[in-house]
Amino acid sequence: MRIANFRAYWLSRLSMTLAQYAMMLIIGWQTYNIARDGGMSVAESSGQLALIGLLQFVPLFILTPFSGWAADHFDRRNLGRLTVMLQLVCAGILAWLTWQDAISLPWIFGVAILLGIARAFAGPALSALAPNLVPKAILPNAIALSSISWQVGMIVGPAVGGYTYAIFPSLPYIVACALFLTSITALSFIGKVPQPPRAQNQRPIHAMVEGLRYVVRNKMVLGAITLDLFAVFLAGATALFPVYARDILEVGETGLAQLAMAPAVGAAITALYFSFRPLKTNVGPKMLWAVAIFGVATMVFGFSTSMPLSLAMLFIVGAADMFSVYIRQSLIQLHTPDDKRGRVSSVSLLTISASNEFGDFFSGSLAYAMGPVAAVVTGGAGAIVTVAAWTKIFPVLRTTRTFDPPEELQEQPPEKKLQEQMP
Repeated sequence: MRIANFRAYWLSRLSMTLAQYAMMLIIGWQTYNIARDGGMSVAESSGQLALIGLLQFVPLFILTPFSGWAADHFDRRNLGRLTVMLQLVCAGILAWLTWQDAISLPWIFGVAILLGIARAFAGPALSALAPNLVPKAILPNAIALSSISWQVGMIVGPAVGGYTYAIFPSLPYIVACALFLTSITALSFIGKVPQPPRAQNQRPIHAMVEGLRYVVRNKMVLGAITLDLFAVFLAGATALFPVYARDILEVGETGLAQLAMAPAVGAAITALYFSFRPLKTNVGPKMLWAVAIFGVATMVFGFSTSMPLSLAMLFIVGAADMFSVYIRQSLIQLHTPDDKRGRVSSVSLLTISASNEFGDFFSGSLAYAMGPVAAVVTGGAGAIVTVAAWTKIFPVLRTTRTFDPPEELQEQPPEKKLQEQMP
């Protein structure tokens, strides 16, 4: 934090994350309420929430290979400012429409597409900017602090959205505008940073294809990535929080904020615990158990009609998810050669988007077909079935005891490297 550039970056990341999570909570709440007040059933209104997830995922899916290329070829500060500016415009549009009582589903769907485009370019640009701001020796500290800003945004953002909406409906978007403006201003205080060397005649999608090839060949990496992809895709209940807040738990917008905060609090506490007490043994089996607990807690939440029980289950959902994420990301990083980590990370980021945004579409669609409770319970059961299947399909997951990579991926002493290079 003594480095001025990093302080500005950290403030920008925190402000942007707070605004994003405040906005997305209210976008879902308004979408569901507009549909319900317009005469749609609970199932039909859940289908509208599904569209929000789909409209954000499609730009992410299409643009991810190109956004990674752009982050390596253009000034990341300018790219970051442009993406935050686009989100500021979206917040301004929604604030004005809400103020004028003119908000409608077509407007919300259009804004969702713009937000998907902005997030597709913001993620790679801002993530790649952090290593340019600090000396290499303290980069792990910078990454940890950057993660804290994201976790704080996840926890506080929904509270900002829910509680300010209770005061005045357009207030969350006005606050989001102020936060996005703060983010842009902070990015403008970052001085000139080094740009990576640009590869000649490099195709934007080439890095993604190379990363995908390696993932398919490495059973450990493939199993870890796809386990999370299918488990979160099936058991993602977050898209249906507005349904539970209005029609099942009947807790209103402030209760909606609490539902959104609960998983983030569980995840943050788990991450904090591992920062002091890192996991060392039986990592593979523990990851599988964590995903299974994630599924069970999701099922209990689906059946719950009690707010305290629902919050407790969502806390467990967030903690179990972070537990598995901690193990999965460590295994992926340590079981991937250094020269392929960037490309494999791009594949991992795409699967995260698929499990989150496209998972919201799946959950909403399932709720439209069978009702919200059945959709959440079925999704939780699907996560448990996924664990059982992956235990058989990828036995390496259940036999992995430590994070230590295989010998061929471990860093060799310089003298050994030299011997291997000699004829």
